[in-house]
Amino acid sequence: MKIGMIVAIPEEIGALLKRCGEPMDSFKVDGYDIFCYKIGEHELFVAGSGAGEIAAAATTQFLITAFKVEKIINFGVVGGLTDEMTLSNVVVVEKCVHYDFDASPFVEGTVPGQYAQFPDIYIPADKELLKEAIEAVPTLKPVICASADKFIADPKMKRILHEKYDADICEMESAGILLTCHRNKIPALCIKAVSDSVEGGEQEFAKMVHDASKACVRVLLKILGK
Repeated sequence: MKIGMIVAIPEEIGALLKRCGEPMDSFKVDGYDIFCYKIGEHELFVAGSGAGEIAAAATTQFLITAFKVEKIINFGVVGGLTDEMTLSNVVVVEKCVHYDFDASPFVEGTVPGQYAQFPDIYIPADKELLKEAIEAVPTLKPVICASADKFIADPKMKRILHEKYDADICEMESAGILLTCHRNKIPALCIKAVSDSVEGGEQEFAKMVHDASKACVRVLLKILGK
């Protein structure tokens, strides 16, 4: 099966390369560095998107269009929004809210954060992929992700996101990835590891991003059957 894999930052790509070794092939196309791996029965096309929803959505569409991938998997580091979300804790996104999106003034029947094609503010991940991931790694916790083009370092803001959206983690790519996959009818899964806790910020992120990335890759490879 052809799988598109999206990572946002160099530290996440580095963790994958270090664990999996040299790719079968690597090349640059349309501005993207692509790394190709064969893992079990899967052919992986790995692309670095850069941070943010727009970059993640564009990369998702690129992998679907250029390589005809049948699934999209995203992995990366996130901020924890609750005391339970401790450093390097690996979770799987059940659904996310794009909390800085608001079309409600002109789309009747919607509220801030809601896209018209969904019944509420949450954008769901693929249920079958979610089930397969938890079966492969039973310790994985399904979570709600607050996603937007903002790096949240302020503990007060983190707690507000949790209280307002019942979210466990926050980051900058999941909404763009899940929205694009819904449009293309391609299943998507987001595996995340906590790099900065609810009381942590940019300094904790800088310190922990490598360890969190490695923890994420370990779980990802279990899911893929390696």
